[in-house]
Amino acid sequence: MEYIKAFWVGGVLCVIAQILIDKTKMTPARILVGYVTGGVILTAFGIYEPIVKYAGCGATVPLTGFGYSIAKGVERAVGQYGLVGALAGGLTATAAGIAAAIIFGYLTAILFKSRPK
Repeated sequence: MEYIKAFWVGGVLCVIAQILIDKTKMTPARILVGYVTGGVILTAFGIYEPIVKYAGCGATVPLTGFGYSIAKGVERAVGQYGLVGALAGGLTATAAGIAAAIIFGYLTAILFKSRPK
């Protein structure tokens, strides 16, 4: 049942993004930024935490989950360090994901030749 919950919640998030791509003039980059920002806003209002508890990876793997991780990191860091934590908390909480994206992007660029269209 856990897999079904993750599948349908993640699927709904993907369907919303696909509808935005197909039916609006929004660029994929704006949609991605909107998803991260939406994850932060939903976490700030306490809406995303129950979704994460219900769907697990179905809610944390999409980009809204990245926004959720940033918001939770800031929340923890502000509790520990005060206002200074607001500046460093999000990066600290998501450092592993950011580092992995940079490393794998670099390795991919080395291994494959890009071709202009």
